[in-house]
Amino acid sequence: MRFIEIDEETFRDFSAQSPYKSFMQTPEIAHLRARSGWTIYYFGVKKNQTLVAASMVVARPTFLGKSVFYAPGGPLIDLEDTALVNFFFKRLKSYIKSHNGYTLHIDPYYELIERDRNGLPVEGGFNHTKTLQTLRSLGFRPIKSSSQPKYLFALDLNNQSKEELLASFKRNTRNHIKKAEKMGVKVRELGRDELDRLKKITEKTSARRGFSDQPLSYYESMYDLFTPVKGVKFLLAEADGHDLSAAMFMTYGDEIIYLFSGSDEEYMKKYNAQYELQWHMIKYAAKNHYKRYNFYGISGLPDKNDPDYGIYDFKKGFGGQVIELVGSFELPISPIFYLHSLFSRLKSKIKHD
Repeated sequence: MRFIEIDEETFRDFSAQSPYKSFMQTPEIAHLRARSGWTIYYFGVKKNQTLVAASMVVARPTFLGKSVFYAPGGPLIDLEDTALVNFFFKRLKSYIKSHNGYTLHIDPYYELIERDRNGLPVEGGFNHTKTLQTLRSLGFRPIKSSSQPKYLFALDLNNQSKEELLASFKRNTRNHIKKAEKMGVKVRELGRDELDRLKKITEKTSARRGFSDQPLSYYESMYDLFTPVKGVKFLLAEADGHDLSAAMFMTYGDEIIYLFSGSDEEYMKKYNAQYELQWHMIKYAAKNHYKRYNFYGISGLPDKNDPDYGIYDFKKGFGGQVIELVGSFELPISPIFYLHSLFSRLKSKIKHD
C-alpha cells in the first residue's frame, strides 16, 4: 500500500463511488473552508494501483502558529478494514506532524449500530463497534461537543411510489399534509437573490428555539458552490402572500439531506407548511430515484424527557429509522495539543466564573 497526495478530480471521482461519501467530504465544502483561511489537502491510499481510501482534509493555524487538521465527514474508508485504517492514519499522522499540525479531527459518515425508528438496536443488524477499539488503539479520543450530529433520522425510499410513501406515514402526518394542501400551501425553489427570505425565517426560528443560525453569506456561498454540481436546493413554502416555511436541502450522492430550516411561528398551526415542505422534497427524492431521505440530526437516542424530543417526533411521523454514526474524534499529534487543551479549559473556567 502507498499513502499519496491526490488531485481534486481524482478525489471527486473516488468520492462519487464510495459507499461512505458525504456532502461534507466534497471539494465544494473544501472551497467553502478555504474562504475562511483553511488550506486544502486530498490524500489517498493505493493498493495494487487501485485507490482504496481517500480523504479531503483542511488545515488552519489556530494555536501558537500550529495547525488543526480536519477531515469533515471523513475519511472515506472502510473502518472495518483494520490493516487499511492503521496504515492510513499512521501515514496521515506523520504527514501532519511534518506540516506543523498538532491535532487531527475526524467525523466519519459511517454507521455504528443498526437501529429501528425508536432508536433500539435491530436484532441481527450490523454492529461496527470494533471500529471504536481500532480508533482508540491509534490514539483517537471522542469529541463530546462536536458540531456534527452523532444521531440522524432517515427514511429509506426503497423505490417506493409517492402513494406508497404517503400511506407509510403516521396518520397525523398525513392529515397535516392534507390540511396544508387544502389551505393552498405551495412550495417552490428560491433563487440566489431570494435567499434573504430563507434567512429571515431561520433567524426568527433560531432566536425562538435558542440555536445558532448561519449568516446569509453562508447560504449564498453554498448556493454558489453546490448549484453547479446540482448539490443543493433552497425551498420556500408560501400561501396568501405569507412566507411560511423555508429550508435548505443537500442533494448529494444517493440521498437528500434536510439540513437547515425555519417556520414562521405565527402561521405554523394554521397552515402546517413545514409538513408540505418535507412532503414536496420526499416526492422529489422518490421521483429522482434517491435511495434515502435524510432528516439529519436528532439530539440523541429518543428520550421523551429531552427538550428536543419534538424534533425527533416530527421526523418520525414520516417513517424511517434512527441512524447512529461512529461519532467525532480527535487525534493528538504533538505536545502542543495538551497545552492547547489546558489553555481551553482555563479559558472556559474563567468565562463561567
